[in-house]
Amino acid sequence: MNNLVVFPILLPVLSGMIMFLFRDNIRLQKWISIIGLSGALVTSLFLVNANMNDGIQVLQVGGWEAPFGISLVADMLASLLVSTSSIVSLACLIYAFHSTDKQRERHYTYPLIMLLVCGVNGSFLTGDLFNLFVFFEVMLIASYVLLSLGGSKTQLRESIKYVAINIISSMLFIVAIAYLYGVVGTLNMAHLSERVAEIGQDGMITTISLMFLLVFGLKAALFLYFWLPGSYSSPPAAVSAIFAALLTKVGIYTILRMFTLVFYHHTAVTHNLMIWLAGLTMLFGAFGAVSQWNVRKILAYNVIIAVGFIVVGIGLNNAAALTGTLFYLVHDMIAKALIFILGGAMISIAGTHKLREISGLISHHPLLGWLFFLSALALAGVPPFSGFVGKLMILQGGVEKEFYAIVSISLVTSLLVLYSVMKIFIHGFWGETILSEDEEKSTGKGILIPGSILAAFIIALGLGADWALIYIDQAVEVLMNPSLYIEAVYSKS
Repeated sequence: MNNLVVFPILLPVLSGMIMFLFRDNIRLQKWISIIGLSGALVTSLFLVNANMNDGIQVLQVGGWEAPFGISLVADMLASLLVSTSSIVSLACLIYAFHSTDKQRERHYTYPLIMLLVCGVNGSFLTGDLFNLFVFFEVMLIASYVLLSLGGSKTQLRESIKYVAINIISSMLFIVAIAYLYGVVGTLNMAHLSERVAEIGQDGMITTISLMFLLVFGLKAALFLYFWLPGSYSSPPAAVSAIFAALLTKVGIYTILRMFTLVFYHHTAVTHNLMIWLAGLTMLFGAFGAVSQWNVRKILAYNVIIAVGFIVVGIGLNNAAALTGTLFYLVHDMIAKALIFILGGAMISIAGTHKLREISGLISHHPLLGWLFFLSALALAGVPPFSGFVGKLMILQGGVEKEFYAIVSISLVTSLLVLYSVMKIFIHGFWGETILSEDEEKSTGKGILIPGSILAAFIIALGLGADWALIYIDQAVEVLMNPSLYIEAVYSKS
């Protein structure tokens, strides 16, 4: 069973490499990508089942024992996130089949998506910092090409900004890794946790932890988010949906993993800083969202608000908040992919991203309109949809810790999220129909299957919250008790 841990990484990368050999056979590329992602999804679901029945799954690559070899660790947190990323990627890929032009298809869009998924899944499953850096870079290199593919002026401008900020953060990542290795002499996460606990989280290690918070914060768009609205609104809708669903979530995951497993001894410094940075992120993101009339930028600013909200839960660091954080993280990956796909379909039909020039789309596209309405409610955390449960538990965690100011900011920004997405619904779908069906720039077809799949998950996750919480609670148990992670890594050596 342990060998299954490598498959969510191996299947996407092998599929992508095979697809590079068949540049002109787009039909074959589509089939290979579907098979590769479906395989990754099936194996990740097997891992969730194995976690539930047999505990944490660990693969020591090449038989080299921890902490000297490469460890791949699938605890419930990693397995749930890999499963969610596979579902979301599959839905976005199906939408990409309908919305990607021939030129982009011939320039390796689908193989690059597979490499990006490999980097995301690898980041979730790796058990050491150096390989985390490697998987980050695989993910980022694929995203650089996907962002710039097409060569429009806007894409090139945003690509330069995106590449520059990620190169800087990667350099800081290497420096932080070098400092940490110099102090504790290991990069294996389980061993890091042990060593930091043994020597104590003194001023030097706390400073290094803040460097990691800066690095992962840049990648997750925590506070320093200025690069995100342009970068996520420039590529085609299917690519934007994958970016919004997955890329910032990898940064959030690494903050969650590092600050619950390794740097959890001085929460008064690290976690309180995290909470206030997250609060400012939510506020600035909300101001950006309500001030925009560009559909894609409204949605991009909503990505930033969600980053702040999830990181608040990590900073609060109690059982209620962490449970809410994981629930909301899974929900947000699905909901963001859905609303970006729907927003993309809306723009392709109207032929513009300017909200003031769109009106009455629901008369010809009722399914698109009502799916958008559903996803808007889910994003804002309206019951019974999936956003409600996670949001409620994070707020409960804030009340337990008496962070009333952050709780208030969270509630206010939730209302602003609802306002910003309902603004799109009311102006874009309601009102007088501007375009006849013959004047529309596209049919909007292609959203039925991916939109319905993701919407079904949002509804199921909300109505079946008690069932989902069984799995979430097991993941939180490991986060609250790092010794479970450490024992699993060493016992499987």
